[in-house]
Amino acid sequence: MIRSLAAITVLALAVAGCSPAKVESKAVAVAPLPTVTTGTSGYSPARSATLDAVRKRGYVACGVHPGLPGFALPDPRGEWRGFDVDMCRAVAAAVFGDAKQVRYTTISGDNRFGALQRGEIDILSRNTSVTFARAAGLRVSFPVTTYYDGQGFLVAKALGLNSAEELSGARICVQAGTASAGNLEDFFRVHGLKYLPVVVASEAKARQVYETEGCDAFTADISALAASRSLLGNPGAHVILPDVISKEPLGPVVRRDDPVWAEIVRWSVLATILGEELGLSSPTVTEARETATDPETRRLLGLEGDLGALLGLKSDWAYQVIKQVGGYHEIFRRDLGEDSALRLDRGLNALWNAPAPGLMYAPPMR
Repeated sequence: MIRSLAAITVLALAVAGCSPAKVESKAVAVAPLPTVTTGTSGYSPARSATLDAVRKRGYVACGVHPGLPGFALPDPRGEWRGFDVDMCRAVAAAVFGDAKQVRYTTISGDNRFGALQRGEIDILSRNTSVTFARAAGLRVSFPVTTYYDGQGFLVAKALGLNSAEELSGARICVQAGTASAGNLEDFFRVHGLKYLPVVVASEAKARQVYETEGCDAFTADISALAASRSLLGNPGAHVILPDVISKEPLGPVVRRDDPVWAEIVRWSVLATILGEELGLSSPTVTEARETATDPETRRLLGLEGDLGALLGLKSDWAYQVIKQVGGYHEIFRRDLGEDSALRLDRGLNALWNAPAPGLMYAPPMR
């Protein structure tokens, strides 16, 4: 059944006893809302104050890392590139139909949540892990996991270490204000080992201290260690130990006061994952939009159902995300995988139905 909210209002007024003429005049006075096709009643378009503000401003305000290869780093022309950057571009493509309508603000690790809470940014997309305390106590929401990571240790290959349990008594560089510091303490406590923390203000500082042998090991998320290793003078002289001492589900963060905006961010990311699952990519999605017969593909690309209207988006919102930013496999490959300096394996970030299954799973588009 196709029914607009205005039509539902007309019906309700008619039941209440208003004449058809009066009902029609009242309905005309209401601003038209998007029409949504659904299989059952009860669905209606939602409004987002953040979306309204973003559209009025003309761009998405995205908070990113000051400079982490693979995740957020300006290229030689000053254009921001990376995995976290692409997640903000996906949101801009969904909201504006233009992935370029983003402005980036560099956010330090100890200021990341404050900048979001103060309204200085719309999305924090800065290799940030969801934890109980952050989700429960900071008035923020973590709409979706974009990268499943874990904490590890970077050491000089010359040390000949095979396990983090051999680091007893070592000086270990760790960034202040991160989950890594607490994980580090927990790991050594559980294993009955001692260590000397070398607490620094940033990943760049940790890398500098580590490279000048001010510490024996550098601990952070494994993806961040791979990024830092790529910037060392001799990357091949350093190894990431096999130990993974924590779970680090990374993803964008938004304020808790606008659940509709959280859903927009969530589904902008999920569109890339579902795009990969359905065999779509930036070079092929236009042809698919013209020839697709699969119902879920047609719904994703806005050919049936106009589901985007439920979030205040145009019918082609997901098409624009995949066309301009890519499927998840494209984003991963160019920023973190085989086409990048990091050359990370998909691992847990493979699709749930891949030959080597991962954790990437998008709910149905219906």
